[in-house]
Amino acid sequence: MALKNTQYDEIMREYYRKQTEDRHEQEERIRRATEALPELAAIDHEIASLSISSARKALEGDETALSHLREDIKALSEKKTELLTSHGYPADYLEMHYHCPDCQDTGYIGQEKCHCFRQAVIDLLYTQSNIREILEEENFDHFSFRYYSDTAVSPTTGLSSLVTMKKLVAESMDFIRNFDTDFQNFFFYGDTGVGKTFLSHCIARELLKTAHSVIYFSAFELFDLLGRTTFQRGETEEEMKNMHAYIFDCDLLIIDDLGTELTNSFISTQLFLCINERLARRKSTIISTNLGLNVFRDTYSERVFSRITSSYKMRKFFGDDIRILKKLKNPGSLS
Repeated sequence: MALKNTQYDEIMREYYRKQTEDRHEQEERIRRATEALPELAAIDHEIASLSISSARKALEGDETALSHLREDIKALSEKKTELLTSHGYPADYLEMHYHCPDCQDTGYIGQEKCHCFRQAVIDLLYTQSNIREILEEENFDHFSFRYYSDTAVSPTTGLSSLVTMKKLVAESMDFIRNFDTDFQNFFFYGDTGVGKTFLSHCIARELLKTAHSVIYFSAFELFDLLGRTTFQRGETEEEMKNMHAYIFDCDLLIIDDLGTELTNSFISTQLFLCINERLARRKSTIISTNLGLNVFRDTYSERVFSRITSSYKMRKFFGDDIRILKKLKNPGSLS
């Protein structure tokens, strides 16, 4: 859906807020460092004096003044960096720190919208911001292997639930680390409550932290949106094109709980379209389902199943229902 002026203004206000925050934080770092290291102020004063002196020389016709000034400023800047690092400060402590270094919190790189702007639009149009609250709890910092058994063994792989999950986490870390250079997709399947959604959330959190655009949908939400876009009157062709662009072009699309929605031929067709388009554009997708592979194939058609099995890494989760284990451990909580 195209942005309305009010929506665009809302996003740009957030960028202005970030820019103001960036400046205030830099000013505070400069204040703290200068109080601790008065020599920094002396160096800044020397740089200012040299700049005035060089400008005067340039006006008087000295053609070497500016090149000499650049050399002097470079030497003094290196002196500041050495002073900072020798006292335990990062080398870039006095520089501006941006939420998005690529666009420097403007939302634009030249005339083009930055990738972080895309995520801001996703958050606004598709109400994805609520996922950020979930990701504050469901992330690798809060991930625990203690709910996975080292005695329950898969008859297919011969690996325990614990070993299986450790391998899945390690593979997920590799996926995140190599995200920009190694195109991969995952199909997570297994019983309810064994960690499929949690691991998807962990991956989403890490990629959002590195300014990648991520859209998270439950299967019901995704197909409801696609259905409204297809059948609802008043949707213009341009709006439909924009809506599809965000779903098809985001860096990572997560479709959670596939199989819980009411499935029909329209759903199957839309799923195939979504999978096919993202594969063609080399955009990663993670799909999770509680359905077994045979049931999944029968539910969504051989065509969909074949596309997934040939293009996704199929990873089976197994073990006890973690939500029940947590409930038994802490009867006052359902989390």
